[in-house]
Amino acid sequence: MERRFARLSAATPLPPGSSAVPDAGMCLSVFLVLRSPEDPHRVLMGRANPSAPWWEFGGLDPGRLERVGRSWMLPSRQLLLFEGPEEAARVIAREQLGAELPTVSAPAVFSDPSRRPGSEHRDPHWDFHFVFDGRWPTSTPPSHRLWQELSFVDVPKTRRSEIARGQGDVLELIGLSPMD
Repeated sequence: MERRFARLSAATPLPPGSSAVPDAGMCLSVFLVLRSPEDPHRVLMGRANPSAPWWEFGGLDPGRLERVGRSWMLPSRQLLLFEGPEEAARVIAREQLGAELPTVSAPAVFSDPSRRPGSEHRDPHWDFHFVFDGRWPTSTPPSHRLWQELSFVDVPKTRRSEIARGQGDVLELIGLSPMD
């Protein structure tokens, strides 16, 4: 692959060796990995309520929401334009869990380029993950209208196919591998 610097600008002419947004797009996303206080392998995950306003609170359009189906998801979403990851983490806790963000680590940041099956784009899709890791303060998961169910999921005992696309990869990046 040719070397192109990630100086992303629509208004400024780009010098040779720089690039605009990758052909297949780019996402900047924040994930909350909130572990059970009793077992660090059990992570707070939910099954999306398909009638909830996920477009407003998680950026999921109806097609993506349908693809997620009954899969487990982490509390997460893409960054809003000009929003910082720490601010997004606090907002995700408040909007998706109805709670203040518990104590979490500074975000672990991962860059994850991937070619999507059937994609004819020159560039792969490029994801940046900001992953906040911490413990939920009680052994009882919260409940919230955005989710049909919120539960502490035992990640190493859960099949990757039961976890929403990409979210199993995020868990694996922080050392929690789902079953294949």
